[in-house]
Amino acid sequence: MNGTQDPHTQPVVRLDSVTRFYGGPKNRVTALDNVSISLERGTFTAVMGPSGAGKSTFLHCAAGLDRPTSGSVHLDGVDLASLREKALTKFRRERIGFVFQAFNLLPALSVVDNVTLPLRLSGTRPKKALVDEVLEQVGLSGRRRSRPGELSGGQQQRVAIARALVTQPAVIYGDEPTGALDTRTAAEVLTLLRQSVDVARQTIVMVTHDPVAAAYADRVVFLADGRLIGTLEGPTVEQVTEQMQSLGTWSDPFAIQRPEHGVHR
Repeated sequence: MNGTQDPHTQPVVRLDSVTRFYGGPKNRVTALDNVSISLERGTFTAVMGPSGAGKSTFLHCAAGLDRPTSGSVHLDGVDLASLREKALTKFRRERIGFVFQAFNLLPALSVVDNVTLPLRLSGTRPKKALVDEVLEQVGLSGRRRSRPGELSGGQQQRVAIARALVTQPAVIYGDEPTGALDTRTAAEVLTLLRQSVDVARQTIVMVTHDPVAAAYADRVVFLADGRLIGTLEGPTVEQVTEQMQSLGTWSDPFAIQRPEHGVHR
């Protein structure tokens, strides 16, 4: 026995006492303050909090884009601190998908070439059946040869989601993935993300400021001043809105953990 745990029996993402400082002793900023959380496979988690709460730093540390000052991050059973930079880059490319507010598509490439780009970068030959399946999943089977400039904003974000799905990652991280979309298109994209969890058992972690978007998740975690201050299970738009409105004047920092605020799905 080498002591390695089966990743399929473990949380897909686990942060243990993660702290992240920026700056020196005289101008130190604590972006994350002793955050511990486990995220299970096949779940959809929204991360919310006021501006400066640490949401982006949380996402970057959880995805291996930034290294914590202290604490540990395990993803898919791997301690990210154990990986050197080149190995970490390879691991991110193969095991993590990203969907950002900016679609980050290459304008000169077709839909199918944008989708398969991560595989080609890692030296993997795309499997046509998998690519076809992913394009069908996001509703773009008929736009394989289109270029991003020929697509609507919602279709471009679907390409970005397909690109994240095609590597069959352990987790997909979304940073305001609907922030640039109108309400109707955002709902279509969020429904697609929700279906990828319910049908394909994908794991999604999404930073958002939008209570409507957060209500698509199984759980909302709230950050304030770099600290994890509570969660909502089976959130509704009204519950999320109420908690976001109260974040500036907290008198009971554990209020959102009370059972009456969470309805399990």
